[in-house]
Amino acid sequence: MSTAASGRLILLGAPLGNPADASPRIAEILRTADVVAAEDTRRLQRLAREIGVSPEGKVVSYFEGNESEREAGLMEVLEAGFTVAVISDGGMPSVSDPGYRLVRAAIDAGVPVTSVPGPSAVTTALAVSGLPCDRFCFEGFPPRKPGARRQLFASLAAEQRTMVFFESPHRIEATVADMRDEFGAERPAALCRELTKTYEEVRRGTLAELADSVVADAPRGEITLVVAGAEPPEPAELSDADIAEAVAVREADGMSRKEAMSEVAQRHGLKRRDVFDALLRAKEDEDDE
Repeated sequence: MSTAASGRLILLGAPLGNPADASPRIAEILRTADVVAAEDTRRLQRLAREIGVSPEGKVVSYFEGNESEREAGLMEVLEAGFTVAVISDGGMPSVSDPGYRLVRAAIDAGVPVTSVPGPSAVTTALAVSGLPCDRFCFEGFPPRKPGARRQLFASLAAEQRTMVFFESPHRIEATVADMRDEFGAERPAALCRELTKTYEEVRRGTLAELADSVVADAPRGEITLVVAGAEPPEPAELSDADIAEAVAVREADGMSRKEAMSEVAQRHGLKRRDVFDALLRAKEDEDDE
């Protein structure tokens, strides 16, 4: 093992399914790291064979069920000056996979944290979905309980960015049905499964069409859902007096005039100049009275 003055935590972006996507740097780090913490040690062994490397360091399991108890031991290794590499089954550790707690602990302890970038199911699905990619948000796995899941979707119904979710085959039917009900049947979406693997499939359509599709032909494997954001609200038809009142209410709550004008403009789909002009006209009307 190395005896560097400072240890180093390296997050490895693992192939989603096709081992040819593994970079030479991943192969080198897997070979030379003092400890490799793998979400599934059997998958790691298979990947190592396929890319022609043999880890020289210790390989330990590091998954959701033992993440907390592994943290102390891995931190001891890092603080002793050794290199720890973390690899998940696919994609980047910490993104809906084990890794966040260890990253946080390493940062707090002053241990350098870096990564070897690799494939991501989030951006891969987004890119092939055919939906807008300029602004998006990642929501991870929706809640398992129906009530909490519907509540989450209801809170996201007005989200204008494209949304990306993970889901399991066991809950996909209920999840897409809830999305249809909360986001609207005509909302465009894409269901991506087994990305980069032999049976890769992308189903595109409205949420109503996807809901029917998963009932007729239940998808298997790892699933990423991409859902279009909500359409921007139509500019509100407000009178000058209405706009002046909205600004006054916010000023009474402690906002500055500038902040109040900006919020009213954003909330009602107006330009800030429109709000300013409306305030002037409202003041003129008030003075005329």
